[in-house]
This record gives sequence, structure tokens and C-alpha cells, in this order.
Amino acid sequence: MTAIGAGKLLGANLRAARDEQGISLSELARRSGIAKGTLSQLESGTGNPTIETVFSLSNALGVPVSALLTESTGSDVVLVRSADVEVLPGDAIDLRLLRRLEHPGGLFEIYNQEFRPDAAQHSEGHPGTEHHIVLSGRLRVTTRNRVEELGPGDYLAFRAAAPHGYEAVDGPVRSVLLLEYPPDLYPAPPGPH
Repeated sequence: MTAIGAGKLLGANLRAARDEQGISLSELARRSGIAKGTLSQLESGTGNPTIETVFSLSNALGVPVSALLTESTGSDVVLVRSADVEVLPGDAIDLRLLRRLEHPGGLFEIYNQEFRPDAAQHSEGHPGTEHHIVLSGRLRVTTRNRVEELGPGDYLAFRAAAPHGYEAVDGPVRSVLLLEYPPDLYPAPPGPH
């Protein structure tokens, strides 16, 4: 995502997804719950997207988040420096999409997450399974009427369709999120992989 900024990339990909599906800006606003003016700004690359906005658009368009935030790459060696990736801010988290991996078994998105202390992040749910690995700090995850507290090296996975939330406990948290989509939801494109 270093060649062009996340906002411009989102705008171009958003417009392409809308055009491909034959969806008007008004229809996307209705489906996503995002104002038409805001969508217009996002498509022009002048908006300031948040985690909530991008996930709402992903759900409304039926595409993975990475389809909105990544450029395609044809290289056998891919280096992504987190510091070079624009932050997608949320209420309590800064999220950086590092990589989108497509294969016949499904689609994976790899994120660098940094949770701010004294704030909570809530998701209404989205397709796929979330896999979390905490690198530093303590992370409280609430999903399906369960509360789990994770420390460095801990791993947690859950289907993300139900509402879920996160909270840093006793300071900031750094973690890796692998978002796994099943192959029937976002099938891999035909051709060599």
C-alpha cells in the first residue's frame, strides 16, 4: 500500500467494486448506513476512512476488506513494512492491513493491530473467522457471551459473524490478526496461484 495512500486506494477500489456490481452511490449508502456525501468523499480519495467505515463497506458490497485496501502484487518476494502502511483508525485500535493471501482454501488477510488503553472497540460482526495472537500487553476479547483475556503469545480464534469487542488491559496491546474467509464466501479467482 505504499505506492498510493490508503484513502486513494480505497476510493479507487470502492468505485471499481460499485461499478462491477452495478450499485449506485445511493444504494451503497442505504446498504452500508454511510451517508452518500461521505461515500462520495471516500471515492474521491479525500475522505478519512475508519475501521468501522471500511468494515461496513466490506459487508455492504460482499467483498473482503482487503479487496478495498490493497493493490495487487505479482512478486515472489513481498516485504511490507508496517510503518509504511497507512493506519485505519478505530475507537480503540489502529489497524494496518499488511497482506491479502488468496488460495483455493479461502482468503486470508493479515493485520498489525495496536490497541490503545482505556478505550473499547466494538464490532457488530462480519464474515469470516478471526485469529488473534497477542505480541505484547493484555487484551480482553468479548464474543458469544464469553470474555477471554490474552497475554503475550496467547492465541484466540472465533467466528466473527456475531457482535464482538476488544479492550486493552493495563496499557497498550500489540497483536496480529489473521482474518480467514471460507472459499465459498470469496472464491479464489481462476488461474495459476
